[in-house]
This record gives sequence, structure tokens and C-alpha cells, in this order.
Amino acid sequence: MFPIKKISQNTYLIPKKGKMKVDAVLFLNEKLYQVILEDEAVKQLTDAACLPGVYKHVVGMPDIHEGFGLPIGGVMAVDARTGVVSAGAVGMDINCGVRLLVTDISRKQVDKPLLRKIMNSIEEKVPTGIGKKSRHTRSSSMVEQVMVEGAPALIKKGLGRPEDLEAIEEYGWLRGADPQKLSSRALSRSNQLATIGGGNHFIEIGYVSEVFHPETAEHFNLQKDKLTVMIHTGSRGLGHQICNDYTNIMLKCIKKNGIDLPSRGLACVPIHSQEGEDYLSAMACAVNFAFGNRQLITHEVRNAFGEAFQCSPDKLGLQLVYDLAHNIAKFEEHFGRKLLVHRKGATRALPPNHPSNPQRYLKTGHPVLIPGTMGTASYVVTGTEKNKDTFHSTNHGAGRVMSRKAARKSLCRNELEDRMKNILINTRNLKSIMDEAPDAYKNIHEVVLSLSEIDMTRLVALLKPLAVIKGEGD
Repeated sequence: MFPIKKISQNTYLIPKKGKMKVDAVLFLNEKLYQVILEDEAVKQLTDAACLPGVYKHVVGMPDIHEGFGLPIGGVMAVDARTGVVSAGAVGMDINCGVRLLVTDISRKQVDKPLLRKIMNSIEEKVPTGIGKKSRHTRSSSMVEQVMVEGAPALIKKGLGRPEDLEAIEEYGWLRGADPQKLSSRALSRSNQLATIGGGNHFIEIGYVSEVFHPETAEHFNLQKDKLTVMIHTGSRGLGHQICNDYTNIMLKCIKKNGIDLPSRGLACVPIHSQEGEDYLSAMACAVNFAFGNRQLITHEVRNAFGEAFQCSPDKLGLQLVYDLAHNIAKFEEHFGRKLLVHRKGATRALPPNHPSNPQRYLKTGHPVLIPGTMGTASYVVTGTEKNKDTFHSTNHGAGRVMSRKAARKSLCRNELEDRMKNILINTRNLKSIMDEAPDAYKNIHEVVLSLSEIDMTRLVALLKPLAVIKGEGD
């Protein structure tokens, strides 16, 4: 086991050793440190520190846990000229991400029958669960347009509001996408626009429970007791297939490129090799697909609210606060250098006045959305100047402490029912979502405080759930 030493509050260092080219740094409090101490995720982080071109240090977030290749909750930046790109360091669900809408509706205006009516309407419009297809993908030309142009392609078709784009990371469009770089199998799995899938994906109707920073919350239009909608989903089967395809391609190139690979999950190629450029073009297709996926779901959610309240959705607010990615690799400037930053189960958190913020959020820093687990709470925060050592990143959620298999085996259905007794949920078969029970995850409050206590993030608001729509896995 690599030695881990505490170097300051909520900050732990794994000095470079053996084949590591840089240190590894973990940001988490004492309680979470005890959970991770013997975790395989630490080894995965040190493995990433061995890759060619890795810069400064690799970063583990407070929600870190074992993944495929780079741990979930991991950040790895590599030199844009001499570094490598790794499909496993981006992840299976490319641009899995979350977006938040805020309404002009007070919590006091909705009772459980009305909430159930909204939920039923959303479910009629948005398929949930593994393998579900969408009515929006009958036209292959539309799907390809979304893969190339992202959310702007849908806004042009009237499937959203023009002002939505300024509230989406990269304005909803990552350049360089090329569907010609996708396998036929990947293309066959691009029929899931406007679907949320299974696992930890969801649509959650909640409300603003607490405001921590009134000035910023007001700028985000997050007023106490206002209804919110959080949408968590990604590129679905398309992103999964791209990760599998290119991991296999990268594995075949290891000897050719003379790379000493620490683990198969971190298969990689030089950024500017043909395979590296092909992967980035394919990844961009999935990134844009995911932005489009969440955009179409937003359109359907707005219509569902309009039907339930029998009025135009515009009269209900339903403003997009922000949309951000969890699994992505992007070229960015940090420490005066151009880097390719891999974030896997981590999200960008730009500080105030950073030029990459949209104009709307230039003075505050863009909203950072950190969903908890069903039955608990979620946070809205902002990044600060002090988070430069994370490459302006923060955690993306609570992070698992128990595998899905272990959760299904050991957690009690009665306890989950008790946890969810005041929250509407769309499935009667709680057994099918036992792996998503709150006890399978870390404490969201401890995770978020790990960074806010050392001024890397600023707390803005706390959201609590009223109703949760989830897709069953199997």
C-alpha cells in the first residue's frame, strides 16, 4: 500500500513512488479518509500517476470510489502536446451529467396528488430504465445532427429556450465531433435520446430547503421553498460502446507506442496519434448526444408541468440554472499550460471572474450541482480561487461505499421504505432499486463539507426531494 500522509486540513498526499511520475492528492475529511483507507480506488489513482505526460498531480475527490481505470471521483491532467488520452479515464457513460431547473412554483402550491400527476406525465414522455428507446430518434439525421452540434441543434428546432444555451457547460456543444469515428455497434445504440436509463440516473422534483449564500442564490434564482427539477443522465448506450470500442483499440496500440501500462482500464494512446484524435472525435459525439439528451428531457419536463398546471410552461418559470458534465476530457489552460483534463465522476467548478464562465455567471462563478442520493439532499455550490489545485474541479455526488451487488444483498427493504416514506417514487418494486438506497452511498453532507471547509467551494443552497423518477436496471 502506498503511504498516505495528511499535509493540511482535509488534504492528503501520496508522494510519487516507483513508476509514478507525479504525486497523488486526496481531498476529503477525516471521516471519509477512514472509509477510503484500504480502497482499491487509491491504487487506481496512483496507477494514473504513472501515465505519460501526466502533469503536477492526480486528484482524488471526496466522493472517490473504485471505477474502471481511473477511479470515480478522479481528475487527471496531461500535457496537451506530450500526454496521452485514456478512454477509461473518461469513463463508460461519457458526459453523464446533471442539470437543474428552478420554477416559480412554491412548495406550498403542490400536494401529493398533483406531484403524482406531474410524475405520471413525465414518465409518459421520458422512457426510464435500461435499454429504453425514444420517440425522438425515429430520424437518424436528427440523431447525427445532435451528435455533431449538441443542444444548439435542438434549440433551433424549438425544443428549448435560446437562453438555455448560456446555462450549459460548453454552451451545450463540444467541437470536433465526427460520427465517422463511431463503430456500427455504437451507432446502433444512439437511439436513446430523451431517456434516463437505470442505475443512479433520475429525474427529481424537489425544493430549495436552505439558502447559505443569499446574494449568489438570488442570482441563481434559487429562492427558499421554490420547486426545482434535477435531471441526471448521460450518453446512455452510445457512450458505453465508445468507451469499450476505444479501450480495445488503445490496448492494441500499447506496444507500438512503447507505453508501460499500469492497468488495462487505463489503456491510452498519445493525444496526437490517429487513435487519440479518433477517440476525442468519437467522445465529442457522445458529449453532444448527452447534452442533447438532457435538453430534450428538459423540453418534455416543461411540457409535463404545463399540462399538470394547465398553462404555458413559460408561466411556471422552469428556468435552466445550469447543466454540467461528470465524465469528460477537455483541453483547458491551468498553471499557464495547455492541458487535457480528464474528469471522471468529477465536475468543473470555475471560480468567479474566470473567463470561461458564461457572462451570466462571470461574477459568481457558474453553479456547481452536487446531487445526493434519493431520500437525502443535494447541494448547489460555486468554485473558488482556492480550487486551482484540483484543476478547478469538485466532486460530482456522494460516491458509493457499497457495490451494487453488496447493496442488494445486505440492505433492508423496510429501511428504504422508511427513508422514502415522505417522498414519492415512481416504482412500487423497491427491491429493483435497492442498490440506490442512501446507505449504499457516502454521507453527502460530509462529502460536500470536505471542500467547503477548506474554501475550495462556497455553499449556495440545499435542495431536498419531494418526488423521484428512476429507471429500473434489471
